Amino acid sequence: MAKKREKHFDPYVFYTTLLLVIIGIVMVFSSSYVQAKFKQNDAYYFLKRNMIYSILGFCVMMFVSKINYKRLEKFIPMIGIITVILLIAVLTPLGKSFNGARRWLGVGGLTIMPSEIAKFASIIIVSKVIDNKKDKMNNLIKGIIPPLMISVVFFALIVLQPDLSTGGTIIMTTFVMLFVAGMDLKYVYTMMGAGFVLLGGLIAVAPYRLKRFTSFLNPFKDPLGDGYQVIQSLYALGSGGLFGLGLGRSRQKFFYIPEPQNDFIFAIIGEELGYVGCIVILLLFLFLIYRCIRIAINCPDTFSCMLVTGITAQIGIQVMINIAVATSSMPVTGMPLPFISYGGSSLIIFMAAMGVILNISRHVKLDRS
Repeated sequence: MAKKREKHFDPYVFYTTLLLVIIGIVMVFSSSYVQAKFKQNDAYYFLKRNMIYSILGFCVMMFVSKINYKRLEKFIPMIGIITVILLIAVLTPLGKSFNGARRWLGVGGLTIMPSEIAKFASIIIVSKVIDNKKDKMNNLIKGIIPPLMISVVFFALIVLQPDLSTGGTIIMTTFVMLFVAGMDLKYVYTMMGAGFVLLGGLIAVAPYRLKRFTSFLNPFKDPLGDGYQVIQSLYALGSGGLFGLGLGRSRQKFFYIPEPQNDFIFAIIGEELGYVGCIVILLLFLFLIYRCIRIAINCPDTFSCMLVTGITAQIGIQVMINIAVATSSMPVTGMPLPFISYGGSSLIIFMAAMGVILNISRHVKLDRS
């Protein structure tokens, strides 16, 4: 009996993801080598580590792309339990603090960020819950509350770190998944209203969040304090002009923007590659999201559709927040630019998530145009 020929995954998703990762490697090095030389005594410090993360991420992506996505279902309880344990462990003495936030766990010489794992874990678990209750999406108690409670648990544990932005993306991603699953519009408006009230309350009760919000309204009121990073980001974007100063020629990375390889890497892209470079990055993300939406539309079952929807929503939400912060369109918050910002946990988890989408695309009939 002839062996059934294995279907290929979507090449557009694969190559666009790789291109974004390669851009990330280049831009992380370009933005970090000055400060790395001073702080780590090695200009290639972040480049070497980012290369390792990228290779590991690629291996994980290819491995996951070979595993039938349906196998994820039997591991869902274990995924949920491990994720909750890791999020709780961060709040114990096992957690590592940096800049006043306890968000990391140390494993030997490496650190992991459980909140990044929680993003992906919540998508998997919520996808299965929605799949089980797909005929009850118009029922608040039986259809909407169960998947929402999953994300609320993760949200609460992450906010305690404290990390409101990451927890918020989990809630927003779940909202998108419920909306796509057919949630009644009256619940859409109710959830949006409740979300704004909750956000306002969380900002009001934390003085540092309130200060960030007020400084966002006028960053130049406190140019050496809470408005400092945004102002330097705007200087970077403004000085880049149409075509940029040239790769490697950023001025703001010379200790003006702290940790420029992280959350404000888009500002360095704008300064070195200009408006054109920023547009290219945005077009790549838009094309990736477009291809993922096409896969979601043609998915063979609800579980796979929700998986692709959730991963795509998470990418889109993070891109919007990261760029909004860099352009002073929203208050400063720590949100990496997917595939591009420096960070091992974020990169590997996102590439693993893309591996899931690549696997699902093997089961979807798409033209390759």
